[in-house]
Parts: sequence; C-alpha cells; structure tokens
Amino acid sequence: MENKKLFSDFAPVGKQEWLDKIQVDLKGADFDKKMVWRTNEGFSVQPFYQQDDVKDLPLMNALPGQYPYVRGNKTSENTWLVRQNIEVECPVEANKKALDILNKGVDSLGFCICGDKVSAEFIEKLLDGIYADCVELNFCTCQCKTAELAKILAAYFDKKGYDKAAVKGSVNFDPLEKMLSKGKDTTELVQVGKEVIDALKEYPNFRALAVNALTLTDSGAFSYQELGYALAWGNEYLQQMVEAGVPAEVAAQNIKFNLGINGVYFMEIAKFRAARMLWAQIVSQYTECKESAKMHVCATTTSYNLTLFDSYVNMLRTQTEAMSAALAGVESIVVTPFDETFETPSEFAERIARNQQLLLKEECHFNKIVDVAGGSYFLEHLTDALAEQAWKLFLSVEEEGGFLAAAKQGKVQEAINATNAQRHANAGKRKEFILGTNQFPNFTEKSEGKKPVACCCGATCSDAEATGITAIATSRLASDFEALRLKTEQAAKVPVAFMLTIGNLAMRQARAQFSCNFLAAAGYKVIDNLGFETVEAGAAAAKEAGADIVVLCSSDDEYAEYGVPAYKAVGDSALFVIAGAPACADELKAAGIENFIHVRVDQLQTLKEFNAKLGL
Repeated sequence: MENKKLFSDFAPVGKQEWLDKIQVDLKGADFDKKMVWRTNEGFSVQPFYQQDDVKDLPLMNALPGQYPYVRGNKTSENTWLVRQNIEVECPVEANKKALDILNKGVDSLGFCICGDKVSAEFIEKLLDGIYADCVELNFCTCQCKTAELAKILAAYFDKKGYDKAAVKGSVNFDPLEKMLSKGKDTTELVQVGKEVIDALKEYPNFRALAVNALTLTDSGAFSYQELGYALAWGNEYLQQMVEAGVPAEVAAQNIKFNLGINGVYFMEIAKFRAARMLWAQIVSQYTECKESAKMHVCATTTSYNLTLFDSYVNMLRTQTEAMSAALAGVESIVVTPFDETFETPSEFAERIARNQQLLLKEECHFNKIVDVAGGSYFLEHLTDALAEQAWKLFLSVEEEGGFLAAAKQGKVQEAINATNAQRHANAGKRKEFILGTNQFPNFTEKSEGKKPVACCCGATCSDAEATGITAIATSRLASDFEALRLKTEQAAKVPVAFMLTIGNLAMRQARAQFSCNFLAAAGYKVIDNLGFETVEAGAAAAKEAGADIVVLCSSDDEYAEYGVPAYKAVGDSALFVIAGAPACADELKAAGIENFIHVRVDQLQTLKEFNAKLGL
C-alpha cells in the first residue's frame, strides 16, 4: 500500500486568510471585542494560533526531562502522588487515619503537628506501621520547632534502617510565609534553614525548605503574581543558604514549592510549565548541576474560589484545577475537600477529594502521557507570555533588595491585598463570575446552620500591629455575597421579589430570568410569572403574594408606556425596580423611580442598598 501524508492534498492556510474569513463572518463587528479573550491577569489571548506564532520561542526545542524542564521532570510517564493532609491532635488517631487512607489510594501524607507536641515518642506513635520508604511523608510544625523535628525524623529513619535514597518527603520550614500571613518578623529564623538541611543531609530526597506560595493563591493572587513571587521567595532561600555555607546544588535540591491551583484552567497549565523553566534558569546561575535545577512542586487546589452555598459545585472547581495541575506534570496534588469552607472536612468530602485524583489516574489515564500541552500553539504561547510577566515581577523584587526585604516592607502583602480587593470588586460587579453565588444561585437553598470557618491567618489574627509588618488579608471571593445572604436568612421575614412581566415576550422572559438570578444572590425569595395583561393586574398579584420588591420586566421601548403606571400601581407596598437601562431612564427617574438593575450595575452594592431600604 502506498503511504501518503495525511495533509499533502491540502494547501496551507496562512494567518491572514483566517483573519479575512473571520472578518467576513463577524459582519463588521469589532474583532478585538468579539474574538480576543482578555484575562484578569491582563493577557490578551487571540482566538487562534499557528506555528509561526511560536516557532521562535526558545522553549520549543526542549524535551521532557531535559533542562530547562518546561515540559516536565518526567520522561516515561506522568505519575503524581495523591496527597492528603492530616491535622494531628492525637498521634494514635492520626496514625489510624493515615493507615486507613493509605489503603484508599493515597501515597503521600501531610502531617500538621503543634510545636509543643514534637517529640521522638510522638513521632514513633504517629508513624507506627507506615513505611517511609514506600510513602511520601510531609510534616508541618511551628517554625521554631522544625529543626528539632528534622533531627527526630532523621534519627527515626536511621533507627528503622531505611534506604536513605528511598525516603521521600519534606519538613515545611518556611519562616517567610509567617511573615506574609501573620505579619511576624521571622528574619532571624531564616538562618535556621541550614540547621534543618544539615539534619536531613543523609536523606537526599527529603526536602528541608518550603516555598508556600499557596498562601498567595488562597488570598486571591493572579497566576503571574504567585509565580513571580514564588521565584523570588525560592531565590531568597537559595541565596541565604549559599551564603550560610550550604553548597548551591544541595540548597536547591532542598527547596520544595507548595503552589496553589487557580480556577483558570489553561492559565494554570501554563503556570506550572513556566515555573519549572524559570526556576531552572535561576538555579543555573548558582550551579552547573542540571539535576538541582529541577523544581519539585506539590500543587493544592485553592480555597479562594470555594463557596458555602451550592457547595457541591466546589467539586467541579477542584476537579478542573486538579486536571490542570496533573496535565502540567506536578509531583503531587492535594484536592481541597468541598466542605472545607464551613466545617472540618467530613469523611465523605475527604473520600471524594481522593477519588477525584484517582479518577484522573485510573479512568482518564492522565498519568500515562508526559506533557500533553507540548505542541499546542496556544499553550506554548501562553506559557511564554506568563513566564515573561512573572519574570518581570521577579526582577522587580530582586532589584528592590530581594523577597525578604519586600516582605518586611509589606510590598508583597500590599500587592496581593490590592489584587484581592480588585477581584472582590469585580465579583460584586459580576465581572468575575462565581457559579452558584453571583451567577445562577440556587433559589431555594438555605444555609441550614452552615457558617464560614473562621479565618486562621491574616491581619485580624496577626502580630502586624506589634511588628509594623503588613499581613495578607485572606478572604474568599464569595465571602461578601455569603455574608449578605446569611444576613437575609436571619431576617424576621425573607424579602419576596416579584417579577411583573408584561409586553414583549422574549424581552420580559430574558429580563425576568436575569432579575431572578440577580436578586436570589441575596437570598430573596423570587417569584417569576408568565405575563400580565395590564400593570394593574400585575401589581395586584404582587400585593397578594406579599411582595417586598416588584421588578418590572419588559422591553426598553415599552418601559416608556408601562414604567410610570406600574410604579403608581405598586405604590408604597413594595420597592419598585426596573429591569434594564432604557433610553427613557431619565423620564422614569423624574417620575420618582430610583431603582434599576442591569448588567452594568454593581450587583453587591445594589443588593446591600436594597437590604437597607427593606430594613434588614
């Protein structure tokens, strides 16, 4: 049989030909407004990319497992570790839980231990029956106790006679994270890192230092911010350890990056690819050892976009986040349980979180193919663009004295807090959607006693006032809407919003649907209607239904006819609202109509004003 190339019969189509065709199909509409995706990070993503867009990128010549590792550290398969973290109160109970989940698909454990409980006896009980040469073990305790914990662990591993190269894991020594999240001055603790490294020096795959940039993601940081600051953070530790006498390749190999996974799917794939490439370039300035230039990443799905209401949607969020990290080739993943925002995660929620990763491995086979993103013109271009922006941020931090200096001056915290505030404002204006919260809320859902879990970090519980160091103010993106909805639930009477639909069928239905979604975000009871013959009939029905808010839903042209009569028919019985921004708005306002809801209003602020007018 004669072999033929699949596309040999098709002439190549140039970029300009595609653009010309798109312009024809747009029928005069603006290309940039209709076709270009502008991300929250500030990127402009084109609707299509071709080989010419990426042919000159240096990363295009890299292979999996080769420097600068943009395509990953792995070469034959994409296996990652399924990690679950355990808060340790009682070592025996924590051990029992660990042994149980190890039989349910987990192969990486994270233990969080209070500093006053760190002892050899405690570790003996905690790790009883757990084989450290078969399971990755990660530990977190008070920073001032981490060196002691490292020595205890090394002695424990020696006692068990493990193959030193087979023991994998980390101790989470990261004093700079406490400076960011708590506002504590931990400058003196940084040098303890050498002691931690020395304690674990015989265990080459047990890492001593951590860069917990997850803290930034959980506080609303954009992807390029997390990456740029994480690089500067890691470089600070690398430089400090080298100056303290630790060989550069040893210091680099001891740094573990705990990064967050944001909700922008393709952006996160690009972020992890760019992270490996840029970190390799940084390490290469300290040592020629290419193996030391590999970035080791544990990725955790962010809590920033999790919600209290419609909480099962959280599983959709964490699933796509885990997918992006897996496809990007990270070493281990933690999926945050869907109920973490309002309770200590239940056994059911933890099981689902584990199974979400097992699903990606055993049914979707994400662990079989290395660097799926490689060769995608779009993702290669996005990786390069994100790397460029993150690198600029990294250089700006270095030019101002490094990450430690920036953190002590509060510059990192202020930047993250500004982004967080911007994103909250965007969510309030529905420029950033939160499914089930400010977009398509569950109309009938009640909190049933659920309350947001109290913040355990940030300015409200830090020593910022004593040290003068700014702390990151953590607040989930949905928290403002949740507070509003919980306040509505606590009212003596939940407000009723009634849709007075009249006139043009298509417009009244569309505006009624928009208004129901808009108002249900505050927890109001919404009543939609098929339509009324007269505004008087609609007003009478609203009064009979006990409406506190009446929303007139019609077309812009018809508001001139129906607006004022409907307003007068409703009278003082309810808050009167027009759905839309009609050309006759000034005339309607002159008649006394004050309230208009449409896509350009600030939803959160408008709902707060409605609550105030209703006496809530």
